[in-house]
Amino acid sequence: MHVEYRLIEAEELTLDLFCGFDRTQFVTRCWRKQDGQWVLRDIAFEEKWGTEQYQFLIQCLKNTLQCGGVCWGAFAPDGRLVGFASVERAPFGDQKQYVQLSSLHVSRESRRHGIGRQLFEQAAHSAREWGSAKLYISAHSALETQAFYHAIGCVEAEAYDQKLASAEPCDCQMEFVL
Repeated sequence: MHVEYRLIEAEELTLDLFCGFDRTQFVTRCWRKQDGQWVLRDIAFEEKWGTEQYQFLIQCLKNTLQCGGVCWGAFAPDGRLVGFASVERAPFGDQKQYVQLSSLHVSRESRRHGIGRQLFEQAAHSAREWGSAKLYISAHSALETQAFYHAIGCVEAEAYDQKLASAEPCDCQMEFVL
């Protein structure tokens, strides 16, 4: 699948951009931390975004850009958005070592074609250009999501960002050394 990767500009962030994007994820197993150990649990649900979630996402991505961050897009030959990733510019952590990979999503029909990996690489490139030492990811705990992040070299974060961990207590707090 030929895909064009480029930065998304603020004026592109409308519902039209996401009209063909399918965020559906069928989850059957999730990782949970229990007594300091990661265990895989049978937790099944379908995660699907509607108009309300996309409207909220658009506001978040616009805020990312207004604060100096970036939003990378993956576009099919017909111009359809098939994936996106965003990175926040503000450093954090006890040594300001982190910047946050705040989103990374690939449309359901376009998964397993290397698009997520390439978007991650674009995000990491942006973070390196800013002089960051690590990407911080508050990642979905689904088995498949965690397999993706581990396959590209992410590990459990050395220091959890309490704000992010509290906002999504079932997420896995991860990092990637740049």
